[in-house]
Amino acid sequence: MTRLWMLWLTIPACFGQPAVLTLAEAEAEALRRHPGVAAAELTAAAQAETPRQVRSALAPQIGGAASGTGATDRARIAAGQLQNPIIFSRLGMGGNFNQLLYDGGRTKLLAQGAEARARSEKENANTTRAQVLLQVRQAYLNGLRAQAVLRVAEQTVAARELVLEQVTAMTNANLKSGLDLSFAQVAVSEAKLLVAQAENEAQGAAADLAAAMGMREPAAYSLAEPPALAPLPAAVKELLPEALRQRPELAARRLEREAAQRLLAAEGRLTQPTVTAVGAAGVTPLHVAGIEHSYYAAAGVVVNLNFLNGGMFSARRREAELRARAAEQRVQELENRVVRDVTVAWLNVRTAAERRELTEQLRARSVQAFELAQARYELGLSSIVEVSQAQLARTAAELQQAAARYDYLAQRAALAFHLGAEFK
Repeated sequence: MTRLWMLWLTIPACFGQPAVLTLAEAEAEALRRHPGVAAAELTAAAQAETPRQVRSALAPQIGGAASGTGATDRARIAAGQLQNPIIFSRLGMGGNFNQLLYDGGRTKLLAQGAEARARSEKENANTTRAQVLLQVRQAYLNGLRAQAVLRVAEQTVAARELVLEQVTAMTNANLKSGLDLSFAQVAVSEAKLLVAQAENEAQGAAADLAAAMGMREPAAYSLAEPPALAPLPAAVKELLPEALRQRPELAARRLEREAAQRLLAAEGRLTQPTVTAVGAAGVTPLHVAGIEHSYYAAAGVVVNLNFLNGGMFSARRREAELRARAAEQRVQELENRVVRDVTVAWLNVRTAAERRELTEQLRARSVQAFELAQARYELGLSSIVEVSQAQLARTAAELQQAAARYDYLAQRAALAFHLGAEFK
């Protein structure tokens, strides 16, 4: 399905028209091909294998072996150990069995801790996905802002060229002076310079969007406007429980705390005895004449009791306790940071909304002022300086209005990231 979508995007480019790219398509493409997302998912998948590794200690351990020994008659080991075992010439093959029967539940606790760490790594992968999506959204909105600025610049060139034509005609008719014509020409040059700068910013925004989507080279896209966003609650306190519940990095920290607590419980059972069933069976097709049978089998139970080990167990328990307390403090620290981030992001959204409304009003008034100045100039009631100032004010207001519109959307995207929610 993804390949068909990419093919559909390339079809308009074959006819000289940029493909239309929506925000949802950009996000999907980033999640599909961004190397950071892939690395985080692979790391989470690798961590997901560790619980099974720990639990394997509870499963039967079965293996096989084959060995042979050649020795001189009646040879014995006479150096290196406080023992004197005899060595027999033989060739043997067999299997061995090992099953842990009891360890005070320590292995189960270690497995639960490994599962918590695996889930934590998965939440870290979700954090990486959220960060990549935030980068895509910001780059996409920056691209839309650059496109809007470019349109304003091109419209400014067209409007000032129209004024230049009018001033040229009136100058040729000796109705206006050459100074007015010079002012109009300067205004057109300034507008063309604005277009060049806007084109450069649009190309830079396209490169940023391509990098955020995991692409090496930018592509020519016509960015579609994002869908309308739902209104925000009137108070930031209404958003805090959602953020504390949904932020993936906070969930990861809580799972790390759980893993540390499981390790603390497991280290507290180090002094518990361990009981293991062992067995072995096999055949010895070649052996010395003194051995009656060509097969062997044996089974037994091994009980390990730990009494003194130089304080290692108590040190491990103390270490696990301190790490668990540190994990608890990290959770509290991140919760405080989440509250701060959401509060600041909500304030930024509110400020951006007010700025957007004010710039819309400013643009409407600047357009009206320009129309009045142009009408006065055509009637001979004002100079070209007044028209130029009105043109500059209108252009500045339109640029501010375009920037404020997409800055508001960018602040909403940042707030959605801090809430751990969708951008909608």
